[in-house]
Amino acid sequence: MTLQAHDIGLRVRRRSLLDGIDLTLAPAEILGLIGPNGSGKSTLLRLLAGLVRPDSGQVTLDGRRLDQMPRRQIARRIALVAQNAETADRITVRDAVRLGRTPWLDALRPWSDADEAHVARALARVDLAHLGDRDWSTLSGGERQRAHIARALAQNPQILLLDEPTNHLDIRHQLEVLDLVADLGLSTVIALHDLNQAMRCDRLAVLQHGVLTAIGPPEEVLRADILARVFGVQATVLIDSHDGSRLMRFQPIG
Repeated sequence: MTLQAHDIGLRVRRRSLLDGIDLTLAPAEILGLIGPNGSGKSTLLRLLAGLVRPDSGQVTLDGRRLDQMPRRQIARRIALVAQNAETADRITVRDAVRLGRTPWLDALRPWSDADEAHVARALARVDLAHLGDRDWSTLSGGERQRAHIARALAQNPQILLLDEPTNHLDIRHQLEVLDLVADLGLSTVIALHDLNQAMRCDRLAVLQHGVLTAIGPPEEVLRADILARVFGVQATVLIDSHDGSRLMRFQPIG
């Protein structure tokens, strides 16, 4: 299943939030979105999820325009984990994950054993099966983030959109979430702040002031000239002697 943005643009009160965005998400690819605060990453994810209609251009799913597809149909194929996803309800973890089955339910198609199996499978994939009966409010930050991903997985999507899923997590939980995403095997777009973590992605798309300024493999995108222009930092690349991986150190310019 291929998700594409074709020259999409969005304006709010005559201010351009996105302009001329063209990109294609390949099957089973992890595409990282990077850029400074306010560059349009969250807005682009909402457009790709079909939650916002662009003012110009179009988003297509296997050639079909999202703005011409029923919301329920989109939600069966694309799942979004928003940056500030939360629930204030006093519910168990399992009940929170069950909400992911909503797009598949209606009056003619009530809850079934198959839905329960999807929920159980989603909890197992994020290693939360043992916490299914726990009250949501008792979860740690890392456990909640994994539960949000489980709710998305319960939708049984083919495309996963994640808006800064490592935000506010300690480093161990950040790495656990990134490892989880890598192991899912889904076509994924993930917005990230940490550029060293972004190197785990198959490709990176760089946003600046709502414009896509670079896209390609991490080693091509995370170049000194691009980082200086977009982020205002001087980057030094280091090679880890343990495994030969690339690491970056940053200093502000000026």
